[in-house]
Amino acid sequence: MSDRRQRQKEQRAAKRETEKKQAARKELGRRLLTALGFGVVVVTVFALSGVFSGDSTELPGSYEGFRSQPTACGADQPPPEQIMSFEAFEPQSDVTATSNVTATLATSCGEIVMELDPASSPETVNSFVFLAREGFFDGQVFHRIVEAFVIQGGDPEANGTGGPGYAIADEFPTSPDFVYETGFVAMANRGAGSTGSQFFFVIGDDARFLTPSFNVLGKVVSGQDALERIAEVPKGVSPGSREESLPLETVYIESVTIDVTDS
Repeated sequence: MSDRRQRQKEQRAAKRETEKKQAARKELGRRLLTALGFGVVVVTVFALSGVFSGDSTELPGSYEGFRSQPTACGADQPPPEQIMSFEAFEPQSDVTATSNVTATLATSCGEIVMELDPASSPETVNSFVFLAREGFFDGQVFHRIVEAFVIQGGDPEANGTGGPGYAIADEFPTSPDFVYETGFVAMANRGAGSTGSQFFFVIGDDARFLTPSFNVLGKVVSGQDALERIAEVPKGVSPGSREESLPLETVYIESVTIDVTDS
């Protein structure tokens, strides 16, 4: 009986430890998920920093702020973005579930080539291709860079609040055990039904804590060196936040080229 009680005690302790780890993982995932939203809290911090912080002029809080900074990687500053807004995306007739779709991002720090996944995320891919072909991303910036986590862009406001004027369907991974691995590209959102144009590159293991609640756009197939250069850009910490993610040198998306072929 003594051995049995000991085993029961050990099992209860193991269960409590497992529950503790699950709770910690859930909380971290919640925080990371919130950070990948459209950044309403971040915008508030930016607004307050202009009043209360003497160093706020060093932190970009808008697209104009990013334009006033040095361009990263010694590159030239491209022409400014053209603000666009749409009621909805136009489905692309050449993008089907069996299409081979690649997107090449020319950035200040080099080219990044993504292989998109129209079979798993048809609306996500169609929207991204539509916006790229319209020139929506041209001249935009990566407004958030977190080492070992993500590089985020696709926001015309450059502060975490912007979008294309419409939202697309949720095409979340179906497995509860899905992991956003390094090299994945997914769409940011502020909750169900709010995915727009913002996307992020997964650049480290911290993304493993994210819940499967972000549409997967595709994977990086070339340009890891460019992502590494972007990740190394000097960054500042926003007042009121512990996240060192505000680029102090601006990384631009100069253009996005789409290539579609039949499989």
